[in-house]
Amino acid sequence: MLNVLVGIKNGLSRKLSTQALAALLLASAAASAYSAPKTVLVLGDSLSAEYGLARGAGWVALAEQKLKDQNIQATVVNASVSGETTSGGRSRLPALLQKYKPALVVIELGANDGLRGLPVAAAETNLRAMADAATKADARVMLIGMRMPPNYGRDYADKFYAMYGSLSKEIKAPLVPFMLDGIADQPQLFQADRLHPLATAHPTILANIWPVLQKSIKAN
Repeated sequence: MLNVLVGIKNGLSRKLSTQALAALLLASAAASAYSAPKTVLVLGDSLSAEYGLARGAGWVALAEQKLKDQNIQATVVNASVSGETTSGGRSRLPALLQKYKPALVVIELGANDGLRGLPVAAAETNLRAMADAATKADARVMLIGMRMPPNYGRDYADKFYAMYGSLSKEIKAPLVPFMLDGIADQPQLFQADRLHPLATAHPTILANIWPVLQKSIKAN
């Protein structure tokens, strides 16, 4: 009888030890997953590529620093290229998704399409295709909108601006309606070309983008 009791006790001890080990491994895995930094991929044009600025002065670099300051676990990959159109971004995105496997894709494109007077419908198609590709790669999408100057024609400018809002609702992606809000009508905040903001304007750009960006990162 004593041998039977000892056997039962040893069996229970082994079972409890196995359960404890399994619980410890699960807790460790969960902690690792929680602490692993998320990758944020920014796909933009010269407004995000620090055109005419010192390295680290653009809004993307400022956002990365703010994430660190607030202990938000995220790694920012800036894949922005000066002169990029929605067509160019669409062609580059698949390789970027495969390489970086981002949790969030921030799309800041369309301005160069507008400045060239390209059809709004074509830009919208490209933006939608990029959002679809990101979603299929298990990444969330965030859109950053732009406005065209009134000299492009009121009809074109209105359709261009409305494109971002309608697409945002369609694909259920958070949107920054106009990244240059509070800057566009301040010529002293632009470089000599009157197209690209000075470094002193980029904190304001970040202020426009940050609330949506922070919420989008935390939603992942």
